[in-house]
Amino acid sequence: MTLQEPILSDSVDPLALHRLLAWLSPSFPVGAFSYSHGLEWAIEDGTVTDAPKLEAWVGDILMHGAGRSDAILFAHAAAAIDDPVALRDIVDLAAAFQPGAERRLESLAQGRAFLIAVRAAWPNPALERTAAVIDGVEGPAYAVAVAVAAAAHGVPRRPAVHAYLHAFAANIISAGLRAVPLGQTDGQKIIARLGPVVARVVDSVEGLPLEALGGAAFRADIASMKHETQYTRLFRS
Repeated sequence: MTLQEPILSDSVDPLALHRLLAWLSPSFPVGAFSYSHGLEWAIEDGTVTDAPKLEAWVGDILMHGAGRSDAILFAHAAAAIDDPVALRDIVDLAAAFQPGAERRLESLAQGRAFLIAVRAAWPNPALERTAAVIDGVEGPAYAVAVAVAAAAHGVPRRPAVHAYLHAFAANIISAGLRAVPLGQTDGQKIIARLGPVVARVVDSVEGLPLEALGGAAFRADIASMKHETQYTRLFRS
Protein backbone atom coordinates (compact mmCIF):
# COMPACT_ATOMS: atom_id res chain seq x y z
CA MET A 1 0.00 0.00 0.00
CA THR A 2 1.54 3.32 -1.09
CA LEU A 3 0.79 6.45 0.87
CA GLN A 4 -0.90 8.91 -1.46
CA GLU A 5 -1.56 11.66 1.05
CA PRO A 6 0.08 14.95 0.03
CA ILE A 7 2.55 16.61 2.34
CA LEU A 8 0.56 18.67 4.80
CA SER A 9 1.48 22.11 6.02
CA ASP A 10 3.76 22.19 9.04
CA SER A 11 1.69 25.00 10.58
CA VAL A 12 -0.42 24.09 13.60
CA ASP A 13 -3.27 26.23 14.88
CA PRO A 14 -3.14 27.10 18.60
CA LEU A 15 -5.91 24.69 19.66
CA ALA A 16 -4.33 21.79 17.78
CA LEU A 17 -0.95 22.67 19.29
CA HIS A 18 -2.53 22.67 22.75
CA ARG A 19 -3.87 19.16 22.18
CA LEU A 20 -0.57 17.89 20.83
CA LEU A 21 1.41 19.28 23.77
CA ALA A 22 -1.06 17.84 26.26
CA TRP A 23 -1.22 14.38 24.66
CA LEU A 24 2.55 13.96 24.45
CA SER A 25 3.42 15.51 27.79
CA PRO A 26 5.21 13.21 30.27
CA SER A 27 2.25 13.77 32.60
CA PHE A 28 -0.31 12.35 30.16
CA PRO A 29 -1.68 9.15 31.75
CA VAL A 30 -0.34 6.43 29.45
CA GLY A 31 2.13 5.00 31.98
CA ALA A 32 5.14 5.75 29.75
CA PHE A 33 7.39 6.19 32.79
CA SER A 34 7.16 2.47 33.52
CA TYR A 35 8.71 1.34 30.21
CA SER A 36 12.36 1.49 29.12
CA HIS A 37 12.10 -0.13 25.65
CA GLY A 38 14.71 -2.71 26.71
CA LEU A 39 17.20 -0.07 27.86
CA GLU A 40 17.27 -1.38 31.42
CA TRP A 41 18.84 -4.66 30.28
CA ALA A 42 21.35 -2.78 28.09
CA ILE A 43 22.43 -0.80 31.15
CA GLU A 44 22.83 -3.91 33.30
CA ASP A 45 24.69 -5.63 30.46
CA GLY A 46 27.18 -2.76 30.29
CA THR A 47 26.23 -1.62 26.79
CA VAL A 48 24.92 1.77 27.96
CA THR A 49 26.98 3.27 30.78
CA ASP A 50 27.18 7.02 30.11
CA ALA A 51 25.55 9.92 28.26
CA PRO A 52 27.27 9.40 24.86
CA LYS A 53 26.28 5.74 24.79
CA LEU A 54 22.71 6.56 25.78
CA GLU A 55 22.54 9.14 22.98
CA ALA A 56 23.87 6.62 20.45
CA TRP A 57 21.44 3.94 21.67
CA VAL A 58 18.37 6.18 21.36
CA GLY A 59 19.56 7.65 18.06
CA ASP A 60 19.89 4.18 16.54
CA ILE A 61 16.39 3.25 17.72
CA LEU A 62 15.03 6.39 16.10
CA MET A 63 16.84 5.90 12.79
CA HIS A 64 16.84 2.14 12.44
CA GLY A 65 14.33 0.70 14.92
CA ALA A 66 10.92 1.43 16.38
CA GLY A 67 11.22 5.17 15.73
CA ARG A 68 11.34 4.72 11.96
CA SER A 69 8.71 1.97 11.96
CA ASP A 70 6.34 3.97 14.15
CA ALA A 71 6.69 6.98 11.87
CA ILE A 72 5.65 4.91 8.83
CA LEU A 73 2.72 3.34 10.69
CA PHE A 74 1.72 6.76 12.03
CA ALA A 75 1.52 8.27 8.56
CA HIS A 76 -0.57 5.44 7.15
CA ALA A 77 -2.91 5.27 10.14
CA ALA A 78 -3.57 9.01 9.94
CA ALA A 79 -4.29 8.76 6.21
CA ALA A 80 -6.66 5.80 6.70
CA ILE A 81 -8.90 7.38 9.33
CA ASP A 82 -11.90 7.29 6.95
CA ASP A 83 -11.15 3.79 5.63
CA PRO A 84 -12.07 1.25 8.35
CA VAL A 85 -10.80 -1.78 6.40
CA ALA A 86 -7.39 -0.26 5.68
CA LEU A 87 -7.12 1.09 9.22
CA ARG A 88 -7.92 -2.30 10.73
CA ASP A 89 -5.16 -3.85 8.62
CA ILE A 90 -2.71 -1.22 9.87
CA VAL A 91 -3.74 -1.87 13.47
CA ASP A 92 -3.13 -5.60 13.04
CA LEU A 93 0.21 -5.00 11.30
CA ALA A 94 1.41 -2.62 14.01
CA ALA A 95 0.60 -5.15 16.73
CA ALA A 96 2.26 -8.00 14.82
CA PHE A 97 5.36 -5.90 14.20
CA GLN A 98 6.31 -5.76 17.89
CA PRO A 99 9.42 -7.97 18.27
CA GLY A 100 8.65 -9.43 21.71
CA ALA A 101 6.03 -9.81 24.43
CA GLU A 102 7.22 -6.85 26.50
CA ARG A 103 7.50 -4.49 23.54
CA ARG A 104 3.98 -5.53 22.51
CA LEU A 105 2.77 -4.73 26.02
CA GLU A 106 4.60 -1.40 25.97
CA SER A 107 3.01 -0.29 22.71
CA LEU A 108 -0.51 -1.69 23.04
CA ALA A 109 -1.05 -0.81 26.71
CA GLN A 110 0.03 2.77 26.08
CA GLY A 111 -2.15 2.96 22.97
CA ARG A 112 -5.18 1.79 24.90
CA ALA A 113 -4.52 4.17 27.81
CA PHE A 114 -3.99 7.03 25.38
CA LEU A 115 -7.33 6.46 23.64
CA ILE A 116 -9.21 6.23 26.94
CA ALA A 117 -7.78 9.55 28.16
CA VAL A 118 -8.23 11.42 24.87
CA ARG A 119 -11.82 10.23 24.38
CA ALA A 120 -12.70 11.31 27.92
CA ALA A 121 -11.10 14.75 27.83
CA TRP A 122 -11.41 15.65 24.13
CA PRO A 123 -14.59 13.97 22.81
CA ASN A 124 -14.76 13.95 19.03
CA PRO A 125 -17.22 12.22 16.66
CA ALA A 126 -14.54 11.21 14.14
CA LEU A 127 -12.41 9.73 16.88
CA GLU A 128 -15.39 7.82 18.28
CA ARG A 129 -16.02 6.24 14.88
CA THR A 130 -12.36 5.34 14.55
CA ALA A 131 -12.08 4.04 18.11
CA ALA A 132 -14.78 1.48 17.35
CA VAL A 133 -12.46 0.09 14.66
CA ILE A 134 -9.12 0.09 16.45
CA ASP A 135 -9.79 -0.27 20.19
CA GLY A 136 -9.62 -3.97 21.01
CA VAL A 137 -9.01 -5.77 24.30
CA GLU A 138 -5.28 -5.01 24.26
CA GLY A 139 -5.53 -1.68 22.46
CA PRO A 140 -3.93 -0.39 19.27
CA ALA A 141 -0.20 0.31 19.01
CA TYR A 142 0.67 3.62 20.63
CA ALA A 143 1.78 5.23 17.36
CA VAL A 144 -1.50 4.27 15.70
CA ALA A 145 -3.56 5.63 18.60
CA VAL A 146 -1.81 9.01 18.52
CA ALA A 147 -2.05 9.14 14.72
CA VAL A 148 -5.81 8.60 14.57
CA ALA A 149 -6.45 11.02 17.44
CA ALA A 150 -4.37 13.68 15.70
CA ALA A 151 -6.13 13.11 12.37
CA ALA A 152 -9.58 13.16 13.99
CA HIS A 153 -8.79 16.47 15.69
CA GLY A 154 -7.29 18.07 12.61
CA VAL A 155 -3.68 18.11 13.80
CA PRO A 156 -1.36 18.10 10.74
CA ARG A 157 0.44 14.81 10.34
CA ARG A 158 4.08 15.95 10.07
CA PRO A 159 4.11 18.04 13.26
CA ALA A 160 2.19 15.26 15.01
CA VAL A 161 4.64 12.52 14.08
CA HIS A 162 7.57 14.82 14.91
CA ALA A 163 6.11 15.45 18.37
CA TYR A 164 5.41 11.74 18.83
CA LEU A 165 9.02 10.77 18.05
CA HIS A 166 10.33 13.50 20.35
CA ALA A 167 8.19 12.15 23.21
CA PHE A 168 9.18 8.56 22.39
CA ALA A 169 12.89 9.42 22.54
CA ALA A 170 12.51 11.59 25.64
CA ASN A 171 10.84 8.75 27.53
CA ILE A 172 13.71 6.33 26.80
CA ILE A 173 16.19 9.02 27.83
CA SER A 174 14.25 9.58 31.05
CA ALA A 175 14.53 5.87 31.81
CA GLY A 176 18.26 6.10 31.19
CA LEU A 177 18.65 9.02 33.58
CA ARG A 178 17.11 6.94 36.34
CA ALA A 179 18.83 3.64 35.60
CA VAL A 180 22.41 4.58 34.59
CA PRO A 181 22.05 7.05 36.48
CA LEU A 182 22.71 10.43 34.82
CA GLY A 183 21.91 14.02 35.65
CA GLN A 184 18.93 15.96 34.32
CA THR A 185 21.21 18.31 32.38
CA ASP A 186 22.77 15.32 30.63
CA GLY A 187 19.30 14.27 29.56
CA GLN A 188 18.45 17.69 28.15
CA LYS A 189 21.70 17.79 26.20
CA ILE A 190 20.89 14.41 24.65
CA ILE A 191 17.36 15.53 23.74
CA ALA A 192 18.78 18.68 22.14
CA ARG A 193 21.34 16.76 20.08
CA LEU A 194 18.73 14.25 18.92
CA GLY A 195 16.47 17.00 17.54
CA PRO A 196 18.02 16.82 14.06
CA VAL A 197 17.80 13.02 14.16
CA VAL A 198 14.05 13.17 14.79
CA ALA A 199 13.65 15.63 11.91
CA ARG A 200 15.70 13.36 9.65
CA VAL A 201 13.49 10.37 10.45
CA VAL A 202 10.32 12.36 9.71
CA ASP A 203 11.76 13.48 6.37
CA SER A 204 13.15 10.07 5.43
CA VAL A 205 9.85 8.20 5.80
CA GLU A 206 7.73 10.73 3.94
CA GLY A 207 5.69 8.94 1.30
CA LEU A 208 7.07 5.47 2.06
CA PRO A 209 4.68 2.52 1.57
CA LEU A 210 3.85 0.06 4.33
CA GLU A 211 6.12 -2.40 2.53
CA ALA A 212 9.06 -0.24 3.65
CA LEU A 213 8.48 -1.29 7.27
CA GLY A 214 11.54 -2.95 8.73
CA GLY A 215 14.30 -2.34 11.21
CA ALA A 216 17.92 -3.06 11.98
CA ALA A 217 18.13 -2.11 15.67
CA PHE A 218 18.74 -5.74 16.58
CA ARG A 219 20.53 -5.00 19.82
CA ALA A 220 17.54 -3.03 21.13
CA ASP A 221 15.14 -5.81 20.13
CA ILE A 222 17.31 -8.44 21.84
CA ALA A 223 17.61 -6.23 24.93
CA SER A 224 13.84 -6.09 25.21
CA MET A 225 13.61 -9.89 24.99
CA LYS A 226 16.38 -10.29 27.58
CA HIS A 227 14.54 -7.90 29.89
CA GLU A 228 11.69 -10.42 30.19
CA THR A 229 13.91 -12.67 32.32
CA GLN A 230 16.00 -10.00 34.04
CA TYR A 231 16.21 -10.84 37.73
CA THR A 232 15.98 -7.33 39.22
CA ARG A 233 14.28 -4.57 37.27
CA LEU A 234 12.48 -1.24 37.62
CA PHE A 235 10.64 -1.13 34.28
CA ARG A 236 8.00 -3.25 32.56
CA SER A 237 9.97 -3.40 29.30
